Order: sequence, then structure tokens, then C-alpha cells
Amino acid sequence: MTANLFDGAKVFSATKAADRVRLGDRITAWLSDHPEHEIVDAVVTQSSDIAFHCVAITLFWRSSSGT
Repeated sequence: MTANLFDGAKVFSATKAADRVRLGDRITAWLSDHPEHEIVDAVVTQSSDIAFHCVAITLFWRSSSGT
């Protein structure tokens, strides 16, 4: 049997420039609020069209509390 590599994922995304600047603060706050989560991987995705640029940061976590 294969062990689960992660228990969940949390996606943070922003399109507006000001929101992209604050993205790190949002992630830091979420991590602070969830000390039971061990981050096991992260993926950064960027997409854009003629008018908008979107950044998404996906954190994959495993519960360190065993649940």
C-alpha cells in the first residue's frame, strides 16, 4: 500500500497587482493559523492574458497531528 504524500492542499491566488504584493503575507498568516500542517510541496503557477496576470501558489500539506 502506498502512503499518502499529502493530506490536503491550499491555493492562494491573486490577479490585481496590490493583491499579488500581499500574497506572501496571506500565506504567512495562514501558516501561522495552521501550525498542525507540515508543508510537503509547493507549486507556483502564473497565467496571463492581454489584461490580467494571475499568480497562484498551491501548498500541499500533511497533518503533523496524525489526523
